[in-house]
This record gives sequence, C-alpha cells and structure tokens, in this order.
Amino acid sequence: MRKNNLSKIKAILISSLLIGGAAHAAPGHVQPGQAQPGARHVDVVIALDTSSSMDGLIDSARQKLWDVVNLLSQAKPQPILRVGLIAYGNTGFSPQAGWVHKESDLTTDLDGIYSKLFALRTNGGTEYVARAVTDATNTMQWDQDQQALKIIFVAGNEPANQDPIIPVESAVQAAREKGIFVNAIYCGSQSAGEAIGWQSVARLGGGKYAAIDQNRVVAINTPMDEELNRLSGELNKTYVSYGRKGKEKAANQMAQDKNAQSVGGMAAASRAAAKSSGLYRNEEWDLLDARAHGGKDVKTMAADELPAELRDLKPAEREVYLDGKAKQRTELQQKIAETNKRREVYIAAERKKTAKPGSMAFDDAVTGAIKTEAQSAGFAF
Repeated sequence: MRKNNLSKIKAILISSLLIGGAAHAAPGHVQPGQAQPGARHVDVVIALDTSSSMDGLIDSARQKLWDVVNLLSQAKPQPILRVGLIAYGNTGFSPQAGWVHKESDLTTDLDGIYSKLFALRTNGGTEYVARAVTDATNTMQWDQDQQALKIIFVAGNEPANQDPIIPVESAVQAAREKGIFVNAIYCGSQSAGEAIGWQSVARLGGGKYAAIDQNRVVAINTPMDEELNRLSGELNKTYVSYGRKGKEKAANQMAQDKNAQSVGGMAAASRAAAKSSGLYRNEEWDLLDARAHGGKDVKTMAADELPAELRDLKPAEREVYLDGKAKQRTELQQKIAETNKRREVYIAAERKKTAKPGSMAFDDAVTGAIKTEAQSAGFAF
C-alpha cells in the first residue's frame, strides 16, 4: 500500500536518521567465545516486507530457513553463521523509523530467529526498501573481520524507490562500501514494470535478483521425514541447560520444533538436519556447546549456575556426565546426517519431476544467491 501525505513527517524522519546514524556508527563486535581460531563468519540479514499482502512471503521464510542453514553447513571451511531479521512496510511500526523494525540483531541463536519469524504479523503497509537496507547496514552488529561474508536479502512487492528521504541507490551504495552484498527478491511477475527497480538494487548491491511467486513453496515430503523428526526429539535430550536462561532456552528449542512441524514435515526434517550441523550452536545455555565453543569449565562453575542433575556431583563426575551426553549427541548427529543424505537424494529426484522452467520460489532465490556469494568469498561446496 502507498501513502501520499508523508511530507508532514519528513522533518521528523530526517532528524531520526541523523541521530540514528551517529548512534550506529560504532563498529560491530563478535560475541565472546563464539569464534574459533581460523573460523570465518557468514552474517546474513533477512529484511521482509510485512505489509498486508505478504503472508505468503513470511510463510516461505518460516518453511525454508533451515534449508539455508543446511546449505551453509556444507561450506568449506565451515563458517560461523549469524542471522539477523528486519521487518518493514508494516503500519504497526513507527513512522519515525520509516515503518521498519529490527526484530533481531545478528546472532548464532537460530532458535531465537525462528521464534521471531513465527511472531511476525502483516498489517497495512508503506514499504521503504531503502529504509530497510539502511537499517540493516547501520543497526546490525556486523562482524568486522575482512574475511567475513556479509549478506542482506530484501524482499517485497512494491516499487523499490518509494522512500521520500533516502534514495534506494544511496542506501545500497552505503551497504557496498561496508562490504555487504545486497540481494533483491521481488515478489511479483518478472514482466512487471516494478521489477526493473529491484533489478537495479541487486546490480548496485553486487548481489542477485530474483522474481518469485511468494505463495509458491516447494515442499517435498519424504519417507525419511518422520524418522528425522524422531531423532530431533532424541537430540534434544542431550542438551544440558545451565544458567539463568537455560530452562527458557531449552523450552524454546522444543517450541521451535513444534513451529517447524506446524508448517509441514519437510520443514521439521530440514530443521532436524540443521540441528545436527556445526552451525547450530547454543553455548549461551547448553553446557556441551559452552564447553566446546565458549570455554566453560564445568569443574569450576558455581552450583547455582548448574542444572539440578549436576549440583551434587563432584567436579570430575560432572565431566564424566557431560562426556556421556556428548557421546550420545555425536551418535545421534551421525544418524541424522546419514538419514538426511537419503532424504536429499529423494528430494533431488522429485524436484526434477516437478520442476517448472522459469519458476522460482523463495528458497531457490536465497540459497542460489548465498552459494554464489560464498563461492566468490572463497568458500567451497
């Protein structure tokens, strides 16, 4: 939807941008304990149009996020993946912010991102692509390593040049100056006149352009889905929550399993595969990941920070307990990986049967762009 009487708030918007620009000028940081020696970061920000007509786009993102994780889990060297989420074009957001809202900063907490995706709701709409790109560029805590791969996906169905304050060309150029790829996903027909503006966004952003049917989701159920879902539940039992947020995060893990199941067996199976990969990391609340990636020493942790099953154990016994859980997790991850390989072969065969020339879905657009840009940055698949 378009609004014609925006001049009244123009001064407010300019003031907000000037203040925000100063506040966001500080360089990004990597959260302590997340990086491993030599590991490269891949930072991906997804900016989704959440105006009234975009329910299909949001549903596609909910179904296909884990496919993106699974693709990057195959990259060599294996990166550390962080995902950020921006919603824009929703009249429930502040006009002073250009109807843009940062749902989540870049994070390795993929369950948290998935939770945010399921909380998105569409409403009205004034869609400023330039404002979404600007917020993604300036408000996200991008990794500052020159070897990091930084990517924005902006998706929507209205003209890309509607913003009365920021020219979309300037927004995209600012992202490129920070080494960020900008990919454009136009939810509409390739022949529509509005497609030209989205093509320009991708060209200037050094990224990929795609015109998609937002309501088309390639969902192929397989005979392996049920087993993967069962193994995913078993995998949850190997997590040992600790600290103030441990129980809450563990509950959210199960909640996101249910969310994935709610949108179909394919999404749940894809999530199971992602949970078995090295990109699914929960060192903030799981003792196994914290010990492996976050430098936590369970022998020296205070009793009130430990889960109940570890509090009465001697320090050496705590290590033995975690070693047992780690062994179980490794075995389950291997079973999931083997089962998922058979699933991927099945899906590839079915895709050949149902492929439609010239037709592209959300996941095709995202995974295709990520693979191309990752390869250009030195990753191999």
